[in-house]
Amino acid sequence: MNIVLQRTIKNPIHCRGVGLHSGAKIAMVLHPAPAGNGVVFRRTDPQGAGAVIAANWRNAVDSALCTRIHNCEGITISTIEHLMAAFAGAEIDNVVVELDGPEVPIMDGSAAPFLFLIECAGIVEQDAPRRTIRILKTVSVADGEKSVSLMPDDCFSMSFEIDFASRVVSRQDISVVFDSDTFKSEISRARTFGFLHDVDRMRAAGLARGGSLDNAVVVSGDTILNEGGLRYSDEFVRHKLLDSLGDLYLAGAPFIGHFRGVRSGHALNRQLLEALFADSSAWCETTLSRGETLDAPVWNERRLARA
Repeated sequence: MNIVLQRTIKNPIHCRGVGLHSGAKIAMVLHPAPAGNGVVFRRTDPQGAGAVIAANWRNAVDSALCTRIHNCEGITISTIEHLMAAFAGAEIDNVVVELDGPEVPIMDGSAAPFLFLIECAGIVEQDAPRRTIRILKTVSVADGEKSVSLMPDDCFSMSFEIDFASRVVSRQDISVVFDSDTFKSEISRARTFGFLHDVDRMRAAGLARGGSLDNAVVVSGDTILNEGGLRYSDEFVRHKLLDSLGDLYLAGAPFIGHFRGVRSGHALNRQLLEALFADSSAWCETTLSRGETLDAPVWNERRLARA
């Protein structure tokens, strides 16, 4: 049996950028990590006091408009979802992320720059099997019209539905069966988005201080303000799926199962993982073999479908 092995990056690699919400200029370095390490963040700035925080759902805290993790001393790292999505999409299990500030740089608002960094660093397999979490029964969390679910499937697939009053966004629905090629071509370039009428309110709340047309799609009425428009006709829902992929990777391993999100966000994703792991009959841990999951024919038969 061809067991799928854990993977890390081959060489350290760095970048610089601005924090979407803090507005701070931040340097980030990705380092290789040993098998079993998982994704771990480390603050190197004086305010971070050398904090080391595992990217785990247990360390996630409620925060507005981003995914944030913290340690027992209250030191936080924010806006990790796009980077986590890149790790999930590139099938990176073990890496140390060093930051000299409180937030992952937003780059262009998508996961594509992070995926490029990973590819430039190189990827190596490690002498340990890759674990996965198989969904055995449906688990759901809802808040009014918003809902998220994980349900059994024979591979890892995701779907998402959004519905906004804006005619530019409106209702969009997407369904994807994931492999690294599909993530790179169909999802990774989708940017975060917002509405111009929300900007003043967000900045008054201390958010979006680093936001600009360089790192977000901005909608004003029925107009896209970004020069060049959208990267995909349904870029908005693709980005919501990207966010959810990053949030789900806080489980510490990939899933075999289907995720469905309806008008949901980071808070419900965190609650979904909490509900899943609170029910031991809803999941089991196993290892991956290429014949049954990642490279199985079904993985390539159901690439992408949009409503």
